[in-house]
Amino acid sequence: MPLALLALAIGAFGIGTTEFVIMGLLPEVAAAYGVTIPTAGLLVTGYALGVVLGAPLMTVLGTRISRKRMLMLLMVLFVAGNVLSALAPTFGVMLAGRVVASLAHGAFFGIGAVVAASLVAPRKKAGAIALMFTGLTVANVVGVPLGTLIGQSAGWRATFLLVAGLGVLGLVGIAALVPEQPRDGGIRLRHELAALRDVQVLLAMAMTVLGFGGVFAAITYITPMMTRTAGFADSSVTWLLMLLGLGMVAGNLIGGRFADRRLMPLLYGTLGALTVVLALFTLTAHHKAAAAVTIALIGALGFATVPPLQKRVLDQAAAAPTLASALNIGAFNLGNALAAWLGGLVIAAGYGYTAPNWVGAALAGSALVLALVSGALERRRTPSPSSSPPSSPDRAVPRPAAGVRAKGEVPARTR
Repeated sequence: MPLALLALAIGAFGIGTTEFVIMGLLPEVAAAYGVTIPTAGLLVTGYALGVVLGAPLMTVLGTRISRKRMLMLLMVLFVAGNVLSALAPTFGVMLAGRVVASLAHGAFFGIGAVVAASLVAPRKKAGAIALMFTGLTVANVVGVPLGTLIGQSAGWRATFLLVAGLGVLGLVGIAALVPEQPRDGGIRLRHELAALRDVQVLLAMAMTVLGFGGVFAAITYITPMMTRTAGFADSSVTWLLMLLGLGMVAGNLIGGRFADRRLMPLLYGTLGALTVVLALFTLTAHHKAAAAVTIALIGALGFATVPPLQKRVLDQAAAAPTLASALNIGAFNLGNALAAWLGGLVIAAGYGYTAPNWVGAALAGSALVLALVSGALERRRTPSPSSSPPSSPDRAVPRPAAGVRAKGEVPARTR
C-alpha cells in the first residue's frame, strides 16, 4: 500500500470525525443554545449543504495549483472552521463554523479519490479509493465515540478543538507523505460539463443522493432515538456509535473489494437490503439488542455503496474525473442534508423519533429503482458478445464445415 494512501486516510479521519460527531452531541448542543433538537439538526444540514457547494467551487479554484498543495490548503480551511465552531458564542456562529469546515470536505475527497486512483493499477482503483475512505469509517469507530465521550464529560466545545487538532495532524501527514501531483490546469468548464451530461453519470449521482440519504435519515437522530425510544442510557451512546462505525468499516472494505469485480450487482444487493433494514428499524428501535444489531447493519450496508458509487462516477465521467469525483462527494452530502431535513420535519410533525427511518427506507428504495434503470440502460448499450454484423446486407457469410478453420481464424484456446 502506498504511504500516500495512509496520509489521505489520516485527513479523511479528521473530516469524518467532525462530520459525524455532531450526531452524538446533538442534545448537548441544543441545550447549550436553547434550541430544539430538530433545529440543532440544521448543523447536520448546514454542513452537508456546505459540502455540496464547496465541492465544485473548491475543485475548480484548485486547478491553478498542484493537487498536493490544494489538499493542504483544504485541511487549513477545515481546521479554521472547527476552531470557529468550538468558540462560537451563538448558534448562528456555530452553524457558520460548520459550513466553513464543510467547504473543504467535498474537494478533499474528490481530489483525494483521483490521487488515490492514480497511485495504483487500473484494476485496483476501487480498492485504493476504499482505503482512503477507511479513514472516514475508522473515524466512526474511534473519533466519533471518543469525541462524544469527551463532549459529554468535558463539554462539546472541547470536542471541536480536538477535531481541529486532528486536522493539523492530517495536514502534516499530507505534507510529508503525499507525492507531488500535477495540477488540473487542463480543465475546461465547457468540456467538464459536457462529460457530466452523460445520463449514466447523472443516474450514479442521483443514486448517491438517495441511497446515502437513506442512511443519514436514520443516523442523524440516532442519539434521541436510542435514549428516548430504545431506552439506552446517555452513556451508552458512545458504544452504539462505535458499533455503527464498525459496521461502516466492514461495509466500506467489502464494497471496495467487490466493486472492481461486480459493481452493479453489488449496488442492487446493498441498496435492496438497506431499504429493508431501514424499514425494520422502526420496529427494532424499540428493543435494545435488536436496535444495536440494526445500527451495525445500517452502517455496513450504507458504506458498502460508497466505493462502487464513487468508482461508477469516475468510470462514466472518465473525461472529467476530478470535477465529477468532487461533485459525487457533494451528492453524498446533498443526500445527508435532504435526509436530515426530512427527518427533522417528521419528528417536528409529531410522528416520533423512529419516523425518520421510514424516510430513509423510501430514499434507499428510490436509489434501488435508479440502479435498476441504470443497469438496464447499460445492457441496452452493450452489444451481445455472440452477435456479429453480417458482411453484406443481402448475402450471408458461408460457414466452414465442422472441423475446418476459416482463413485467418484464431484457434479457440488462444483467444
